[in-house]
Amino acid sequence: MKIKVLVVDDSALIRSLLTEIINSQPDMQVVGVAPDPIVARDLIKQLNPDVLTLDVEMPKMDGLDFLERLMRLRPMPVVMVSTLTERGSEITLRALELGATDFVTKPKMAISDGMREYTELITDKIRAASHARISSLHRIQKANQDKPAPIALRNPLISSEKLIIIGASTGGTEAIKTFLTKMPSDCPGILITQHMPAGFTRSFANRLNSLCQISVKEAIDGERVLPGHAYIAPGDQHLLLARSGANYVTQLSDAAPVSRHKPSVDVLFESAAVAAGKNAIGVIMTGMGKDGAEGMAKMKAAGAYNFAQDEASCVVFGMPKEAIAHGGVDETLPLEELPRQVLNHLTESGTRALRV
Repeated sequence: MKIKVLVVDDSALIRSLLTEIINSQPDMQVVGVAPDPIVARDLIKQLNPDVLTLDVEMPKMDGLDFLERLMRLRPMPVVMVSTLTERGSEITLRALELGATDFVTKPKMAISDGMREYTELITDKIRAASHARISSLHRIQKANQDKPAPIALRNPLISSEKLIIIGASTGGTEAIKTFLTKMPSDCPGILITQHMPAGFTRSFANRLNSLCQISVKEAIDGERVLPGHAYIAPGDQHLLLARSGANYVTQLSDAAPVSRHKPSVDVLFESAAVAAGKNAIGVIMTGMGKDGAEGMAKMKAAGAYNFAQDEASCVVFGMPKEAIAHGGVDETLPLEELPRQVLNHLTESGTRALRV
């Protein structure tokens, strides 16, 4: 059965282009289009779509207002279509907080290799959205609204030696927020790859920085990795971990996408296996596909201890499932338990090391 998609956008050109892209796929079809949320509301009742693509900014009713009402009255998978601007990125991050499954930027109006890449991107996101667990999204939203207090690290001396390495995709922005807001200011340095386009990762980092006890920033090249800091891969570059003498440092790479991803979780995990070995703790979270599975297996082979988010709390149980299948995961836990268990493992492993 085909995935039924409703396209909501005030631009007739964008509606036409998205319809053409979606209908070119054998497993999905556009069942309706709407120029504004008022028309969309009626079409949702009539057509019962599986996935909605929703323009961020529209007339008659703001996209965010509509999304908030939709998630309260008729929760369903929504892929936001955003402008590539600072304002667009801020609005899009708010949409993800409200329950949107994922987002894409507005397509460039040209039939080219770029358009083919865009077709793959948006149709992949629609497929992922069609598998999304909206109940898990709501659970994560509620957890983040409760503003939990950070967890105390019982042995802060280990923070300069250990590192936490995180990878995520669909549903990951809110999952990462859940994790980082529970991290104490003396936690080990954290490196993160979240699948996200250029222009959005800085806004994402700034938003997290305002919510967390730790410092969160978009990574730059050659920066020393410090305890109490989290570094997020820029949306158009791979993030790697490297050594410089006794210190860990960030490294950015403009190499080609890996498994169509840039930044790639595999690239980060594989670099952590080489640079940190047993001093790394890997965490793989919600996301479609298998990025990170091979890299996590390499981390485990190098002595790292790895966690995966469990199926029930994932928006999409793709990346964790693949990592488990590749043998790279030591523990699988609900998202709410991951921060505490990661810190507990750090304390226990640090205590063992001190005894030795």
